[in-house]
Amino acid sequence: MAKRDYYEVLGVTKGASADEIKKAYRKLALKYHPDKNPGNKEAEDKFKEAAEAYDVLSNPDKKSRYDQFGHAGMSGAASGGGFSGAGFSMEDIFSQFGDIFGGHFGGGFGGFGGFGGGSRGGRRVNRGSDIRIRVKLDLKEIAHGTEKKVKINKQVACPSCNGRGAVSEADIHTCETCKGTGQVTRVTQTILGTMQTASVCPTCHGEGKRVVKPCAKCGGDGLVKEMEEISFKIPAGVAQGMQLTVQGKGNAAKQGGINGDLLVVIEEEEHPELQRDGNDLIYSLFISVPDAILGCDAEIPAVDGKLRIKIEAGTQSGKILRLRSKGLPDVNGYGSGDLLVYIQVWTPKKVDRQEKEALEKMRSSDNFKPAPNKDDKNFFDRMKKMFS
Repeated sequence: MAKRDYYEVLGVTKGASADEIKKAYRKLALKYHPDKNPGNKEAEDKFKEAAEAYDVLSNPDKKSRYDQFGHAGMSGAASGGGFSGAGFSMEDIFSQFGDIFGGHFGGGFGGFGGFGGGSRGGRRVNRGSDIRIRVKLDLKEIAHGTEKKVKINKQVACPSCNGRGAVSEADIHTCETCKGTGQVTRVTQTILGTMQTASVCPTCHGEGKRVVKPCAKCGGDGLVKEMEEISFKIPAGVAQGMQLTVQGKGNAAKQGGINGDLLVVIEEEEHPELQRDGNDLIYSLFISVPDAILGCDAEIPAVDGKLRIKIEAGTQSGKILRLRSKGLPDVNGYGSGDLLVYIQVWTPKKVDRQEKEALEKMRSSDNFKPAPNKDDKNFFDRMKKMFS
């Protein structure tokens, strides 16, 4: 099933402010929250869909990519793609966006200790850092899409302690300061009455646990560096500078938290003959004076090899031939661009005696005297249309 437009999901326009996006998400999330819709699969799906849309539109970098490239810019590199498709659970949503609810729900879904704390038992859920790489693509790969494999030295869960930071569970104690909640509460008296504030526990930094005997391999971090081979798909029609997201393939997080993402920045390799202009391709074809006068067949380069085209007799220098749908596909699936062939008549700089005599005869002929029509005079208009 095709993904819905994120702006449509939240019911906002593209010009919506960050505050409007946040309010729209909060309204939907409260409406479809699992506590208000127990056992309702449709409501749960809408809850996740709204979180996915908010995850993108509330992040300036992701929003910019989405506005330019649509869903392909967010998930084209990931199998399944998208927020929920990458394996994000309810806990992931609560941990990242829980504070947006302002404590409206106290019980929580599936054992979650309310939204105020942002995760299970109120503890903070760690997120690994993102990794950014650059991938070079030739024109053929851009035209058809491709699959790439890269080897990356990244942080992964320590194999000795399974990411716990300690070999044995017995070596991990509940934090004495926050009693495992990851938060400390302070009550103060003000002129307005008693006020209660919560902050991240300074002892365990929100983990709720403390490693008393660290793993010898990872030093208690639960993470080690390891080389990993990652495969991902790149959709057809991507462009220079476009950034795709392979969700969950970045650095691992401490204590079994959420992995970061792998950010793939596209670099285009320059084609020796074809020039790209958006989804259109441009080729300059040089023909001789006799071929321009008499007409000819010509072979030109294209994405998948060569094409033969017919040059009509009397073709003028500067004429542009448009080969429909022979350009590059749109990254969002809206058809393909064209291949524009720019005809240039080649004028020899030197001629021999016989050639000069023949040219002198032609010069004196009325048929060879310039008599441009309206279309011939509108060269700059044609160029403007070509690049508009």
